Amino acid sequence: MKESTANRTYLCIDLKSFYASVECVERGLDPMTTDLVVADPTRSDKTICLAVSPSLRARGVSSRARVFEIPKSYEYIMAPPRMALYIEYAAAIYKVYLDYISADDMHVYSIDEVFLDVTHYLKRYNCTPKQMANLLMGEVERRVGVRATAGIGPNLYLCKIALDILAKHAPDFIGVLDEQSYRKKLWDHRPLKDFWRIGSGTARRLERIGITTMRGIAEQAERDEELLYRMFGIDAELLIDHAYGIEPTTIADIKGYKNKSHSLSHGQVLMRDYTNAEAELIVKEMTEQLCHEMSGVGMLTKNISIAVGYSNALKAPMSHGSVSFSVPIEAASIIIPKVAALYRRISEPGYPVRRIFVNFNDLQKKGADGQITLFDLMDSESEEEGKTKGQMRRDDMNDPVAEIHAKLRRDAALQETVNSIRAKFGKDAMFRGMDLEDAATTLERNHQVGGHKE
Repeated sequence: MKESTANRTYLCIDLKSFYASVECVERGLDPMTTDLVVADPTRSDKTICLAVSPSLRARGVSSRARVFEIPKSYEYIMAPPRMALYIEYAAAIYKVYLDYISADDMHVYSIDEVFLDVTHYLKRYNCTPKQMANLLMGEVERRVGVRATAGIGPNLYLCKIALDILAKHAPDFIGVLDEQSYRKKLWDHRPLKDFWRIGSGTARRLERIGITTMRGIAEQAERDEELLYRMFGIDAELLIDHAYGIEPTTIADIKGYKNKSHSLSHGQVLMRDYTNAEAELIVKEMTEQLCHEMSGVGMLTKNISIAVGYSNALKAPMSHGSVSFSVPIEAASIIIPKVAALYRRISEPGYPVRRIFVNFNDLQKKGADGQITLFDLMDSESEEEGKTKGQMRRDDMNDPVAEIHAKLRRDAALQETVNSIRAKFGKDAMFRGMDLEDAATTLERNHQVGGHKE
């Protein structure tokens, strides 16, 4: 177990029912007393609410309830999601924090949650940690109209737990923990999944060996921590540290972290069950979008993976697969047919599709050396020009390598041109013919933020 590092002061500030609060503020209503849910009324009543106002939550409505789960006797406002508006509010709130705290001492965890290292600011503003939290929360409410909650602790983990478990029950919406009070107040708290970084799966695995509390994890570590390492691998170290309230990572560590690899990904949960052929169209659309995103940031990919999830009624496992290239590339004319062929290879033809994920992995900066091989070209040429693989092999063996690479340069130039036109005139300024098919979603998604209407 690591030594305690309790010489810093962190705040974790969360905006109460953020999307619902924004909708209330926009209507001139009190976010704390107005019954409001954020959900798309054009979708079925099985859609999940993006946010539920505090007053409805106080009446027992889950923060992630489906619309049909809200009692019919309740009168409430249903506000369609406006993601662009929420981003504007989040930026305004971030500006409030920046008026008091340097960006170097701030880690934005999500659109409505931020970690702040206020260690050196307490003396500057001559205040206690609680006074500092109240100052920032009060400024957010005064300037933007949104209420906040806060957790205070000597490390990132404890301030997050103080927020998640204690703050919502505190009269001033502020929770405070140190290592001693954490063990006193929360070592026997249940359920385990209330704790940051412990999901339902981890909680179930721990319960199988009789562990249902943080105290249980700590006691198991004292008895035989190797069992935890056999069960969870390297993640056991994090689990044990958190059982004792220890978290050595600082905001400075987060700021200094450099990813060893980069990726781009898109995912869609479809609005209905798609046939296998319709879903292939979605795969192609998503792949084309990722090609342009990748080109726009000057990157190339060497590996692409996809995952396909089926209708909820089937309870079937997802299909997974990947395709690699001999060298990093960006050419959509090669990538799209390759990914489509991968989809046909791994998907279950008779199963209706409901979820699709496409990931461009191992991204590298343009300029990587290497040459495309004939194997990279087979699916792309055979699909685009109607050639069989046998014809493809014969034809390409007669083509000069220089001509192949000239084609790739033309593809890259075309993608750059499309990117510049879309940047100037909007995403709908140029699109592929497939985007006009009945099952296509690109044109609709061009006007969404995070899968919801702008």
